[in-house]
Amino acid sequence: MKNSTDLLLNSLLAGDGGRDAPVDEVFAWLRRRNREVGVRIAPTPFDRLAGWAFDPATGNLGHESGKFFSIEGIRVRKEDGTSRCWNQPIINQPEVGILGILAREIDGVLHFFLQAKIEPGNVNHVQLSPTLQATRSNYTQVHKGRKPLYLDYFQRARGDQILLDQLQSEQGARFLRKRNRNIILRVDDEIPAHDDFRWLTLGQIKRLMAGDNVVNMDTRTVLSGLRFNGFLGGLSLYDFNRFADDHRVGPFGRDLLLSELALSGYRSIDGILHWLSALKARYELVVDRIPLNQVDEWRVTDDEIVRPDRRFFRVLGVEVTIENREVRAWCQPLIEPMQEGICAFIIRRINGVLHFLVQAKIECGNFDVVEMAPTVQCLTGNYKDGYLYTPRFLDVVLNAPRERVIFDTKQSEEGGRFFREQNRNLLVEAGDEFPVEVPENFMWLTLGQIKEFLRFNNYLNIQARSLIAALEYR
Repeated sequence: MKNSTDLLLNSLLAGDGGRDAPVDEVFAWLRRRNREVGVRIAPTPFDRLAGWAFDPATGNLGHESGKFFSIEGIRVRKEDGTSRCWNQPIINQPEVGILGILAREIDGVLHFFLQAKIEPGNVNHVQLSPTLQATRSNYTQVHKGRKPLYLDYFQRARGDQILLDQLQSEQGARFLRKRNRNIILRVDDEIPAHDDFRWLTLGQIKRLMAGDNVVNMDTRTVLSGLRFNGFLGGLSLYDFNRFADDHRVGPFGRDLLLSELALSGYRSIDGILHWLSALKARYELVVDRIPLNQVDEWRVTDDEIVRPDRRFFRVLGVEVTIENREVRAWCQPLIEPMQEGICAFIIRRINGVLHFLVQAKIECGNFDVVEMAPTVQCLTGNYKDGYLYTPRFLDVVLNAPRERVIFDTKQSEEGGRFFREQNRNLLVEAGDEFPVEVPENFMWLTLGQIKEFLRFNNYLNIQARSLIAALEYR
């Protein structure tokens, strides 16, 4: 069996010759599945939302089984240099779901088994999802439907098959302390394929991520944890350059790989841990669960839970029919954003090595007060009319010259809970004029340091992981 790190690196740098199809054919396959699979998503008043009801005492919106998730209220007090208090609805989904991808060596190259999956909230219906994407309620068949395909592989996983296994957070502003198991398993046997599944190299998946709303959030978060520095760390600079030449890696791809090798950067790992610990000790986040009917500044109508000023988000009900799902028809609430968001990393060279500017961000659903987030993470409505604030470094991102914008796409959030939510994802390279010294809640990390923290739970938020997953090394 070949070394897993070597296989990952070869898959990352593979050309467009995956077993099943080149990238252009994958795009065509996704468009075809969009045409072929019947989908109907209809907004529905809450009193016609089959299986769901408001609790008469608390006003919480939940499922009759007591499973899946509920819409409840929280009261938040945040101290991070400014004092803010507010109430809001939030998704309470205490179950740990599985986001699992099967990987297999095919013709000497590692391929990943992805699914063309339709979620009710997806902007464009079909997106590439993990092999298995299921909550505990789904895979224990609370819905009385079929068992998800390929579930047995993950339930019977052996330690020697695991390429990645982590518990990672979801959106901290919308979920209350929600986590999923992100897992990648390497298998050796031929796997029976179904119409909605394809084997793709990691390089192909990266190129697909350059398109708007092609690879879903769950796939992005799982792949973000993969590391490629094991093989490269043993090479001299001469051998590294020869390896890069042999794999036709361009200048920026080489810079990314060298940054991934750098576990010591502008600050050491110990220095970054000290920075995070100091902020967690100084900042305060108090979150109390309260009944939904006690959440002020929000109102419940026949068909939505919303603020009178229609900011941030609203909760609506939908009736769903999707022909190729374990259950063809169901009803559920979804969260719809009122604006698109921006998630952006600023990068620059420090001592010749690419560094990423992360921010320590407090979000009300975080497990541990602070998680590392992109340099800029905000809703457009927060700054366009001056309602709340203008995020630091937003002007650098929005005014960056075209040649400094490395990556700029629209990426969807999780379509099983969010209705047509997409954020603009950017990677912007700053020059030497950008300061190395930054405000206290920001820190420069190499890509290797970021990947080191990704080995553990609840250090980088899902927006940061989504951007890291999209990095293309060619």
